[in-house]
Amino acid sequence: MIHRLTYPFTREQTEPLQAGDGVRVFGLIYTGRDRLHKYLFEGGACPVPLADGGLYHCGPVMIREGAGWRAVAAGPTTSIREEPFMARILREHGVRVVIGKGGMGTATAKACAETGSVYLEAVGGAAQVLASCIVRVRGVRFESEFGSAEALWELEVADFPALVSIDARGVNLHHRIEHASQRALARLLANEKKDGRG
Repeated sequence: MIHRLTYPFTREQTEPLQAGDGVRVFGLIYTGRDRLHKYLFEGGACPVPLADGGLYHCGPVMIREGAGWRAVAAGPTTSIREEPFMARILREHGVRVVIGKGGMGTATAKACAETGSVYLEAVGGAAQVLASCIVRVRGVRFESEFGSAEALWELEVADFPALVSIDARGVNLHHRIEHASQRALARLLANEKKDGRG
């Protein structure tokens, strides 16, 4: 089943989602990478309201188009780099939806369960396809301070595809798959030993 998430991302929207569900995201999201996460973690003031918002781990490639910008590539970056910062940002800023790739850890999963937030994974290697889901670049913050790739870009998206990797109960899809794989391997090894092949 594919769920629709529309900004503002309320708890009523995120709580029914389960790890492994597909979603399509609509509305406003913000990009953020290492420098923004460290800045917010250390108490820096955020120039945009993150409550019930979406934070996309992405360093988009932008080109000037008239008085504005156009995204030509907007793929996800590896999220685990933000693990030291993410839980505090979820709790203190009220971010409801985080998007990235590669999974996140136990602290983020615990914070998701406390706040009713979710972590979504976007498809890696599909930067141009995901850029086509950006219907408007509304602005940019911290470009001069952090650089273009690390800046906070304000993006309006439509039909942005992702998968629920950590749900609002803290169920982590990566951990679930890892545990299932370990159980399957243990069964295989036990069968080999029983058959005298171990």
